[in-house]
Amino acid sequence: MLKCRDIPLNEEQEDSFEDDMLIKRKSSCTIFLGYTSNMVSSGVRDTIRFLAEHRLVDCIVTTAGGVEEDLIKCLAPTYIGDFHLRGNVLRDKGLNRIGNLLVPNDNYCLFEDWIMPILDTMLEEQKAKNIIWTPSKVIERLGLEINDPSSIYYWTARNQIPVFSPALTDGSLGDMMFFHSFKNPGLVIDILQDLRRLNTMSMKAVNSGLVILGGGVIKHHICNANLMRNGADFAVFINTSSEFDGSDSGARPDEAISWGKIKKTASPVKIFGEATLVFPLLVGETFAAYHHSKEKSDNAGVVEMN
Repeated sequence: MLKCRDIPLNEEQEDSFEDDMLIKRKSSCTIFLGYTSNMVSSGVRDTIRFLAEHRLVDCIVTTAGGVEEDLIKCLAPTYIGDFHLRGNVLRDKGLNRIGNLLVPNDNYCLFEDWIMPILDTMLEEQKAKNIIWTPSKVIERLGLEINDPSSIYYWTARNQIPVFSPALTDGSLGDMMFFHSFKNPGLVIDILQDLRRLNTMSMKAVNSGLVILGGGVIKHHICNANLMRNGADFAVFINTSSEFDGSDSGARPDEAISWGKIKKTASPVKIFGEATLVFPLLVGETFAAYHHSKEKSDNAGVVEMN
């Protein structure tokens, strides 16, 4: 996947006529990264941020929680707890449990105070400038507004990496939009425009690589986009789901091949493992090693020229 990405685009492959810089073809292998919200709640957030900061992926698909958890962590901390803490006790203390992590209610109050003025401004721009907001444009705007280098979406906005979230309303972010629709109604978010952007990005890809952590909507959304180009060339799935309930979440890559979402000639891999353990190790041995090797090579070239 990474070696393929290093091959320079030839003249015919240059995407000269694409005005949308977020979906413009940038390399010989377009890498789609997908992850569920719990990946951002956990320490994997820093690993994902590294990939965005150093432009090692071209496109991200995540859930509402995958967006809001990143932004909320810029405003207030998440705490380590335990999987077995009693829900009724936590509820009385105003603590929300995500696995073995705890998020105080106050964090969501801070999030509401931060995001409401932004939604007000977005509505004003929609009315005054006829802007059509989409989930990816909303996420880009929030990444610019948070202005914090510890944020994934600060880097995706800065590096023009599109982030698609077809279920953007399914979380605290959706709650905020719900509240806002009563306080200041009229904000419209168009998911169809984003579907077109994601599918177009897939169809433009010279080669396509998938790295997907978890299942559900993020897994299927990326795979289905790659159906539009007759399948991805590379695919790595990391999850603990079983295929025996017939769900897409647990399906092996071979099932995706039957649909044309991964090419018959590909050699896809599914790692049955806990992604918060596996993914940092995988990135350390591949993406990070690739980045630091390239950085070292580039620096050596500069020294040699001097």
